[in-house]
Amino acid sequence: MASTDGVTIHPAVDHGVKSGNPNFGGGELTCHCASNPVKVRVGAQTAHNHVCGCTKCWKPDGAVFSQVAVVGRDAIEVVQGAEKLEIVNKDAPIQRHRCKDCGVHMYGRIENKDHPFYGLDFVHTELSSEDGWSAPEFAAFVSSVIESGVDPSRMDGIRARLRELGLEPYDALSPPLMDAIATHIAKRSGALPA
Repeated sequence: MASTDGVTIHPAVDHGVKSGNPNFGGGELTCHCASNPVKVRVGAQTAHNHVCGCTKCWKPDGAVFSQVAVVGRDAIEVVQGAEKLEIVNKDAPIQRHRCKDCGVHMYGRIENKDHPFYGLDFVHTELSSEDGWSAPEFAAFVSSVIESGVDPSRMDGIRARLRELGLEPYDALSPPLMDAIATHIAKRSGALPA
């Protein structure tokens, strides 16, 4: 078995995955600016929290993975600093809104109504001081960390550490999310009844 000594994933999970609170009602996300930070109110519990190895998601300094969850878009409200937000890439399926000053991604929104995840926004719950957010459940796009500069020789140790943390590693999304995408596509094509 690969050694996991010294393998770090993300500060929010490196010392163990915290359990979520099913009765948690949301909280506030704050960017990293020391003065006049952007604040986003999330008015509901998140779902499908996971660590993500893709090169598009925001990661805190030194993290190999990001940590990202989803919540209904109607639960998101920018309560401070809206003028500081900009979209990273307007052509991307997920339009990530980041603070212009510190670069932290505050939320990601899908505007394409035909996208399987339309209606869900992506958030980084570690930007909140509140406890109770949904716990990370899996690791997505694990091989993609190589694209961000991780030496391929480290991958066995990274996958072993993810499993130690109870975060099954996938090189896509988790099977239930991949099934949701395939179901959406099958219904749109007529392969399944709408």
